[in-house]
Amino acid sequence: MRLNVIRRVARKELTLFFASPVGYLFVLAFLGVTLFVFFWGEAFFVRNVADVRPMFEWMPVLLIFLSAALTMRMWSEERRTGTLEFVSTLPVSGWEFVLGKFLACWALLALALVLTLPLPITVSLIADLDWGPVLAGYVAALLLGAAYLSIGLFVSARTDSQIVSLIIATFACAVFFLVGSPILTDLVGGRLADGLRAMGSGSRFESITRGVLDIRDLYYYVSLSAVFLALNVYSLEVQRWASDGVGARHRQWRLGTGLLVANLLLANVWLGQFTALRMDVTEGRIYSISDATRTYLAQLKEPLLIRGYFSSKTHPLLAPLVPQMRDLLTEFEVAGNGRVRVEIIDPAENPALEDEANTKYGIRAVPFQVADRYQSSLVNSYFDVLISYGDEYEVLGFRDLIEVKVVSESEMDVQLRNPEYDLTRSLKKVLYGFQGGSSIFDNLQAPVTFVGYLSEDARLPEALAAYRPVLRQVLEALGEEGGDRFSAELLDPEAGDGSLALEIEENYGFQPMAASLFDVNQFYFYMTLTDGSALVQIPLPEALSEEATRRGIEEGLKRFASGLLKTVALVAPEAPAPMMGMGRPPGGNQFQQLRDFLQNDFNVVSTDLAEGVVPEEADLLMVVDPEVLDEKALFAVDQFLMKGGTVVLATSPFAASLSQQSLVAAQRTSGLEPWLEHMGVRLQPQMVMDPQNAAFPAPVTRQVGGFSFQELIMLDYPYFADIRPPGLNEDVGVAGGLPQVTLTWASPIEVDEARNADRSVVPLLESSAGSWVSDDLDVMPRVGSQGLSGFAPQGPVGPRTLAVLLEGRFDSYFTDRPSPLLSPAESDLADEAEPDIAAATLEDDAADSSADATEDRLGVVSSVIDRSPESARLFVFASNGFLSDQMLQLIGSAEGTIYGNSVQLMANVVDWSLEDRSLLAIRSRGHFNRTLPPLEQAEQAVIESVNYLVALIGIGFVFLWHRRRVKADRLAHEGWLRGGGVV
Repeated sequence: MRLNVIRRVARKELTLFFASPVGYLFVLAFLGVTLFVFFWGEAFFVRNVADVRPMFEWMPVLLIFLSAALTMRMWSEERRTGTLEFVSTLPVSGWEFVLGKFLACWALLALALVLTLPLPITVSLIADLDWGPVLAGYVAALLLGAAYLSIGLFVSARTDSQIVSLIIATFACAVFFLVGSPILTDLVGGRLADGLRAMGSGSRFESITRGVLDIRDLYYYVSLSAVFLALNVYSLEVQRWASDGVGARHRQWRLGTGLLVANLLLANVWLGQFTALRMDVTEGRIYSISDATRTYLAQLKEPLLIRGYFSSKTHPLLAPLVPQMRDLLTEFEVAGNGRVRVEIIDPAENPALEDEANTKYGIRAVPFQVADRYQSSLVNSYFDVLISYGDEYEVLGFRDLIEVKVVSESEMDVQLRNPEYDLTRSLKKVLYGFQGGSSIFDNLQAPVTFVGYLSEDARLPEALAAYRPVLRQVLEALGEEGGDRFSAELLDPEAGDGSLALEIEENYGFQPMAASLFDVNQFYFYMTLTDGSALVQIPLPEALSEEATRRGIEEGLKRFASGLLKTVALVAPEAPAPMMGMGRPPGGNQFQQLRDFLQNDFNVVSTDLAEGVVPEEADLLMVVDPEVLDEKALFAVDQFLMKGGTVVLATSPFAASLSQQSLVAAQRTSGLEPWLEHMGVRLQPQMVMDPQNAAFPAPVTRQVGGFSFQELIMLDYPYFADIRPPGLNEDVGVAGGLPQVTLTWASPIEVDEARNADRSVVPLLESSAGSWVSDDLDVMPRVGSQGLSGFAPQGPVGPRTLAVLLEGRFDSYFTDRPSPLLSPAESDLADEAEPDIAAATLEDDAADSSADATEDRLGVVSSVIDRSPESARLFVFASNGFLSDQMLQLIGSAEGTIYGNSVQLMANVVDWSLEDRSLLAIRSRGHFNRTLPPLEQAEQAVIESVNYLVALIGIGFVFLWHRRRVKADRLAHEGWLRGGGVV
């Protein structure tokens, strides 16, 4: 084949196409329909997702009509005018003619696609767009268009009517599209449905537009193009044959063409067995197995079973997700290197396994209502995944794996949420749960040393002196079990020159204790664990027994272990108990969604801190929506931080109450105010109002034809601050790939720089530059006379800090103060005692006011730790209700979902704080959709108008370019004739 001949044929066809206004009309119609579908058909702004998938979802259909229109005259016109016979006699091969016309059509289609580029560019300017799926979508559109063009050229070569060619080509392309569509696959299900999807041009297109370039999909389009181009060449070659021509040559052509077509098609079947030949081009590679998942798989010591229960007869919206789940589970099996066994079953075809799923694992079929225009039926369907490891197992149902968004009153968008994260999260849980039954030392990342700062027996109270041998016995037993991973040493801080006592007081705030308020004998009895970089204090057990001591040390060792579930102590309002016959009474904010979400990854222990201590197994303390915490609760928070723990607070000077009749805000006293100020943090008694905000869904009742209909209208509401980068600090891992976070009725945070001079202070969330503050308790939504926002900035505007992280050494709020665990009488006596003697008492008898009884008690010694180690962290989020069930439902109501970014942020904080950042890395790969910033209707109209205008300007440039090209060709032709050339 000669490239110059192919180029000349293509150039001639391009010139003829643009010489007629019909060509411009085709391209303009394609652009107009594409823009209409994107902005109106798929309701881009209502959908509120920063991507261009709506355009690509319609592209397989739109390209059918565009391709048929571009190819309808290519050969039909040649046949109608009789020039096809002339073409057949030229010394040009059929492949050169066919490829020239094909490339001309492909260039026209590429030009039409280029003119749609303003859409993704616009989205990228107003939001954070992942360009990987966009580029993959254009690649898929070009290849799919090539296949459609090849079909159209073949059809055009078989008829001399352009209209007939248009109709037949459209029908033929539509057949390839419909083969893999739910219209047919829902009728059959199972493997046959998978086969139909493999043959469908539209079903192949969908996976590419997600951002996965699979060699099987790409080759499918290439093979389809090559098959019909070969058939096109064969049909032209037949035109050259004489009726009495050489039969052997004709048979060679038929045989060669048949073999070529067969090999091209059969190669699709051969490639179908290779699932790893694909490239994930999404940002963060969200459709590939991550390194974090591979790390968990590498820890497997026993075979892991992953069994997918997927019904062949299921809801039409779930059916396309089954192949995606099957492919992902196969990736897990490959990455497991023989340690993972994957089974995919249809419970309807295997009653024994279905019975096992029902009785042993609690997996039940979910009834779905399936309806069409003729009938409605109920289908019991499975969409579950079982992860089993040893004697531990986890089950993921369809509610765990998918997310559903309401697009319109009659349409829902059903997609897999983040299947790798869900599977890896369950894998981690069964892995750590199974390993939890083995030795804890197997999960230590580095050797851990027990360091006890204990005075000599002569200075210790009798009970503690008797306890020392018990402690030694436990340490010896742990040392034998741990080997080189555990060691212990007991040091006397007062030995020698007493420098060790000064060192531990300076570094850890460990001060001398006393057995009673009037005992001048001071002593040390502190137990710690350290791996050289972090230090954890072990509290004295309530019972000075071997079992209690071992349990306390093992709980401390878990802080250094990587293969065990971490524990979160959650302080949050509990839902009030239902009253008989009256249901559950209203009781302020409830946080069940937060509890359930955290329980997916961590052990969650609910506590109210009423006893003045944090549960000993807690690795992190989270306090949400506190109200009037007493001194004991405050002491528990303070001392947990002093022990080097992480404290997460979600509190604000205001709390809002929302009911069907009213929305009111009131001032709130948490009891944390003086403690926070001591730590260098002050919550200003104002609420931040941000023009960049999430809308408030207000129910409106409409009367239509005598019927009442209720619908939601979205009102501008500055109290719902929409925090996005750069206000959302992405430099700290807690952002975890979240596109935005909504804080409700938040207050600005003021950080005392002097108090925090030696600590790391990191702002996590900040409002936009246009935000302002207000102390008005009237927080009802307001609408102006023109239907616009009724809120206007008042006072200075600028960004406000709404969440902050403090890390480093903290001084206790209770330094030089008696422990709140003492009784009132003991506190009065402690005030009169020497300030450098720490009070000691039994916690379980703290209510006894007798000083004599105090001297008789020598059980658990309680003291105030004055200073924390460097590992202490304090998170402050200045909002009471942004994690409440009501707010999550309210913010997500616009999309018909439960808003999840807020609780996801808290899970990220826990992961990041406890140094378990593997799941955090998977979450950051795009679990949540990228959303659009809030836009006024006028701004939306401008964006739409600009895109339509750019499309018209693009067509105009093409027209001008063609006119200049034609003029240049004419001048060159005239100059050639004047020079003596002959036509």
